[in-house]
Amino acid sequence: MIHRWSIARRLFVAHLLFMLALTAVVGTATFVDARDHAYDEAGRRMAAVATTMADNPLVLDAASAADPTALLQPYALKVMQDAGADFITIMAPDRTRWTHPRDEELGKPYIGSIDAALNGQVFTEITSGTLGPSVRTIAPVKDADGTVRALVAAGVTVSTVDIAVSGRLPALVAIGLALLAGGSAASWLLGRYLRQVTRGWGPEQLAQLFAYYESVLHSVREGVILIDPKGKVVMYNDQAAELLGLTPRTSDGDGAAADGGRQEAPSLADLPLAPSLRELFESGRTALDEIHLTGPRILVVNQGPAVGPGSAGGRPGTQVYGTVATIRDRTEIESLGSELETMRTLSDALRAQTHEHANRLHTIVSLMELGRGTEALDFATQDLELSQRLTDDLVSSIEEPVLGALIMGKAAEAHERGVELTLNTGGNGHGPAPVTGLAVQDLVAILGNLLDNAIDAAAEAPAPRLVELTVEASGDALEITVEDSGPGIDPQAVDDIFRHGFSTKSPGPFGRGLGLALVRQAVQRLGGTMTITSPAGALFRVTLPAASPTEPPASPAGSLTTEGQQ
Repeated sequence: MIHRWSIARRLFVAHLLFMLALTAVVGTATFVDARDHAYDEAGRRMAAVATTMADNPLVLDAASAADPTALLQPYALKVMQDAGADFITIMAPDRTRWTHPRDEELGKPYIGSIDAALNGQVFTEITSGTLGPSVRTIAPVKDADGTVRALVAAGVTVSTVDIAVSGRLPALVAIGLALLAGGSAASWLLGRYLRQVTRGWGPEQLAQLFAYYESVLHSVREGVILIDPKGKVVMYNDQAAELLGLTPRTSDGDGAAADGGRQEAPSLADLPLAPSLRELFESGRTALDEIHLTGPRILVVNQGPAVGPGSAGGRPGTQVYGTVATIRDRTEIESLGSELETMRTLSDALRAQTHEHANRLHTIVSLMELGRGTEALDFATQDLELSQRLTDDLVSSIEEPVLGALIMGKAAEAHERGVELTLNTGGNGHGPAPVTGLAVQDLVAILGNLLDNAIDAAAEAPAPRLVELTVEASGDALEITVEDSGPGIDPQAVDDIFRHGFSTKSPGPFGRGLGLALVRQAVQRLGGTMTITSPAGALFRVTLPAASPTEPPASPAGSLTTEGQQ
């Protein structure tokens, strides 16, 4: 039954029981202390009465008289009434009572200790007598020589003291009830707060939920990062650490580090995040499938607020604890998409070439049918020389057949769109460009996107529509230059041109602004440099260091430089 209770109910019951026990203990201790103080006060008061009467010469004179009772009984009764004592007994040193509140006790021996008084001392004790338990003080009556001639005992019964103490009980009870009520109210308020925070769950349920939470965070294939409203990274899982290049966080399950200390939540400013990601995380805005480029990776990020439980009665004002962001790696998908786009380009090129060759073949056949064999032969020879020259230029400038096929496909595509693609090659006596050690996918991504942008820009510009591609091998480097006759690049947009989502063209069916961002990533992976100028149209120059075929290509950070309009 108790296992089904929420934390709030358990805390309320435990605190209520504690307050009951505390009230009982404090009340009992206060009552006992008040009773002890009452006994002490009664003893001091009786000591004052007994010593005052012992110092009265009347008592000393009556002790030598033939009938002390006749002289002292009226006096003792009067003082007892005035002092509020229950009894005053004046006795002889042999315990014979000369005075007593009850006449039948006169002449009988005194019940109690008198040894200390016979030795000349005043002492107080609690003992039982003829009137029951009482607090009494015995004082000696001495003559001029210091001889004890009589004893005076003054006291009040314990019931009288208890009645006086009982008069304080209402105040003690009121204080205890106030303490209990205040503690119960505080427990109820704290329980209500905990009920809202824990959603009415018990500790066993929370422990189970936390175990699930830890398991999910470390098992999901997506990166998860939690950020509080102050910009502190509360938590990120292993996948997020891998995707963002962060140090994995190791804990024992409750936020404590593996070495026993509690890990300090790092700030976003202290993490090596890409500027676009840092801006997104710091803003806390809602994001849906946003693409961000971070070094060699293409990441898809979703972000939303971490909202607490709703307030009672459905009223507004739910608390926001921060933001939750999930991260997916899209690098492989984009790489496959780039390869697919390359294949589509080649297929389009083959289609265009098939169409052109069909037209040329029809032309040759028609010339042959018209009996103009010489003209048909000249036409076929010129067409063959043009194709062979383009093929020879490609083979002499670059040794990678995939890039050659890509360029030929782009040339056919440009021709279809009314753009003249000119290829300039220059090996400087070094033969084909050494690209054996470079990743073909990266080279395709660089050259394909640059040519696509150049052809698009030239196709939208007035005639003449030109795109010039220069591929040169210089020493151990490969230099690719793409220039178009388009409108050029605004110098103010040079800094934004590599940012994902930025484009000077109208949005396509799948968005714009990813091509040049992919080019930048590929150049960085290959350790190259890239410059942008705008002498007439746009001119992109990429320089890539060629790796040795026997050694893996280095992967420095690379550098990108941009220049304004010259």
